[in-house]
Amino acid sequence: MKSIVLVDDSLTLTKEITEFFSKDNDFEVVAVANDGLDGIAKIESLKPDYILLDIVMPELDGFGVLNEIKYKIDKSKTTIIMISQLVSDGFINKAMKNGADYFLAKPFTLNSLKNRLLEFENGVEEVKVKRSPLDEKIANIFISVGIPAHIKGYQFLREAIKMAVDNPEIINSITKRLYPSIAEKFDTTPSKVERAIRHAIEVAWNRGKIENINQIFGIKVYSSNEKPTNGEFIALVADKMLIEGA
Repeated sequence: MKSIVLVDDSLTLTKEITEFFSKDNDFEVVAVANDGLDGIAKIESLKPDYILLDIVMPELDGFGVLNEIKYKIDKSKTTIIMISQLVSDGFINKAMKNGADYFLAKPFTLNSLKNRLLEFENGVEEVKVKRSPLDEKIANIFISVGIPAHIKGYQFLREAIKMAVDNPEIINSITKRLYPSIAEKFDTTPSKVERAIRHAIEVAWNRGKIENINQIFGIKVYSSNEKPTNGEFIALVADKMLIEGA
């Protein structure tokens, strides 16, 4: 059985991951640390097969941990997987440059996490994150309109737009097809998906970047007193992606 040291300050997530692998025959969480310094101590002591490492943590962040352990572990025997909501190319490239083997964006399903671990066990090479042009375009729009990457709605909204680009008809079945599909992928509920996307849109409007939104779409779509529904915003961005040949 392969060992995992989990370094993340989210008590909820560490509990979920630990409980998930407690019933698993392939992997086992042998230690949990909720800050970077404790993480270094446990990694150095246990020398695990896998390290699951967050970026934003107390005491020392994930990049600091990577820097400290680079000479204390045998990289031929230990695989480092970064797990974070900070999914810009800058963070991904910095993580890989400093020794991470894979970057798994939050939120993720526990089954997808295990699948990545199994890929490493089966010798699959080059399983690093590569963002598609569509991902890049959506991320640029989110940055411009003020949707922060650390909130759950960011991931859900991005997935919804990608689904609408692949299948424009799905926008007519938001509650019956789109929300349930996203919920299944991220191991949550359709109602939580709907609320998180709504919150992401509200955050953008509350930040007052309405002019950026209108500039992106080339016309005055909304005023500060108007907020689009989830479906309207998803359809608007998806249509722009389709027009641009995404």
